[in-house]
Amino acid sequence: MSAPIANTKICSVESRMSPKSRIAILLLFPAFLILACQEPAGVAKVIQVIDGDTIAIEGGYHVRYIGIDAPEKGEFCYLESEQANKALVEGKRVRLEKDISEKDRYGRLLRYVYVDDTFVNAQMVRKGYACAKAYPPDVKYQVYLGAVEKEAKQTRRGIWRER
Repeated sequence: MSAPIANTKICSVESRMSPKSRIAILLLFPAFLILACQEPAGVAKVIQVIDGDTIAIEGGYHVRYIGIDAPEKGEFCYLESEQANKALVEGKRVRLEKDISEKDRYGRLLRYVYVDDTFVNAQMVRKGYACAKAYPPDVKYQVYLGAVEKEAKQTRRGIWRER
């Protein structure tokens, strides 16, 4: 049986910090808060697919795919477009690439989206579930998206099957 240790001193980080260290932490803490509240980094998890060209990611952000336009609710091929987008990204980690603009007029982040090596914006167009549509100044991949759309039209995929 061991006897209690007399005069035991409990160490704490606070007792070992110099006044300069405490001031530095107080000054840096707001910077950490600001960084934590910034726009999402280049990789995020998809929480919900809104439609064929919009997703919700962790942190509550909505992301609108740049350079494409998918059918809206009630339009021809809407459900197929939404389902194709779900199959590509739902629940997955995606890489987000910004062009020029940060957000659209609705407050959605404007991004090119990738799952591994798959360029999601282009894949939606290739499968015929969206058309290529330029939204200047964000036109970095517009020539490529236009070429992919031409291929989808020629093979009568998705929205192009009845046109």
